[in-house]
Amino acid sequence: MAAYILRRLLLIIPTLLGIMTINFFIVQAAPGGPVEQVIAELTGTGAATERITRSGGDFAGGQGGAQKTDQGSGGAGESSYRGAQGLDPDFIKDLEQRFGFDKPMHERYFGMLYDFVRFDFGESFFRSERVVDLVIDKLPVSISLGLWTTLLVYLISIPLGIAKATRDGEAFDLWTSAVVIVGYAIPGFLFAVLLLVVFAGGSYWQWFPLRGLTSENFDQLSTIGQIADYFWHLALPVAAMVIGGFAGLTMLTKNSFMEQINQQYVLTARAKGISERRVLYGHVFRNAMLIVIAGFPAAFIGILFTGALLVEVIFSLDGLGLLGYEAAIKRDYPIMFASVWFFSLLGLVMSLIGDLTYMFIDPRIDFEARRA
Repeated sequence: MAAYILRRLLLIIPTLLGIMTINFFIVQAAPGGPVEQVIAELTGTGAATERITRSGGDFAGGQGGAQKTDQGSGGAGESSYRGAQGLDPDFIKDLEQRFGFDKPMHERYFGMLYDFVRFDFGESFFRSERVVDLVIDKLPVSISLGLWTTLLVYLISIPLGIAKATRDGEAFDLWTSAVVIVGYAIPGFLFAVLLLVVFAGGSYWQWFPLRGLTSENFDQLSTIGQIADYFWHLALPVAAMVIGGFAGLTMLTKNSFMEQINQQYVLTARAKGISERRVLYGHVFRNAMLIVIAGFPAAFIGILFTGALLVEVIFSLDGLGLLGYEAAIKRDYPIMFASVWFFSLLGLVMSLIGDLTYMFIDPRIDFEARRA
């Protein structure tokens, strides 16, 4: 077991390297980098002034020079950046140096890998904060949403799927299938809007808070009050994400059990007089749950990142999903690459945990023996 875990941990290194390499060169090839973002805002609405000042203040003089050059002859006509006509070439060079584009691509690539090995993710281009501090600040929100949503989805879907499999074709199976169909049909973000309108003061009742993960007076509450306030704010976002996630897992559990229930070993166990409960949970369960457990890492990562994105926006929850989305829009490369690194590493570790859970549920599975 120890040797298998060690091999899997070592395999994470080249896998993570491949993921980061592919993403780095794809992002570099995409148009509209951070330099172009600043140029577009300067030559368009001029809205980049405050952002540039926050990110370092180095470009206050450069910006003024750009405006001055724009009024005169276009000295930046030789610039390779789209829309840079009229901007001071020195200002463009300052931008490139600020964002690291004064170095060749291969130097930026190996520099990124060297920094990531040391867990140094640099500083955000546009937020004037260290990426690690931003991730740590947003992490509690995403972990809260992902953890409680995944827990509730599994606690609801597995018992419901088993009950549907054992009552296949009965009234219970039919009306619960209608609920599952509704879960399939309604996206989580649409259900979030519905909950917001009905229960958060939109048009009917104001039973739950409209935004945030805690109240403004959270620090003044007692321990029990803080716990209650925390779950009070989580109720609607988690409910919106659960409705979009339980349907697929419920049907997967049902189909897995239906497949196993029709196997010969189940008929043999029943013929021997073994109780139905022991047949289901002593024999069928560990075989049927393998495929459900296999999807756990992907389900958790999907809920933690992509699944929570729109819900975070709707309920004004500032988590990792929203942070990564805004970074991609603004081409904030340090946050983008750190997000890819973080979620890739988390996904690989969760995959290992899923394999170890295989062995816990069904001791007959031995990955080391298979390798031998």
